[in-house]
Amino acid sequence: MGNVHEFVLPASTVYTDELAAYNTIPSERRYTHLRINHSARIYVTGDIHTNSIEGFWSLIKRGMGGVYHSVSQKFLQSYLDEYSFRYSHRHDTEPMFLTFLRQVAKAEDAY
Repeated sequence: MGNVHEFVLPASTVYTDELAAYNTIPSERRYTHLRINHSARIYVTGDIHTNSIEGFWSLIKRGMGGVYHSVSQKFLQSYLDEYSFRYSHRHDTEPMFLTFLRQVAKAEDAY
């Protein structure tokens, strides 16, 4: 679970399914670990679910294969940033390009 220690802040809540690879998370006691048992056909219990992250990764996989076809490691973070922006603004009523331009203008004003 070295990646968890490297990329997840202590005291974070980690939501996972029942995959055995996640078994060490609770023993580390640095995180709150909430699991959903997909093998028992349980997909949501209150606020505990993995639907959002599964939807996000589904969007990325479809986009990478359908739009870019292949992605080099050098540019992977840029592609992930793009899809993260798209996913975060998926419910906006304003055209995404205008949202993007507004953010660029704010960044320019900061200089």
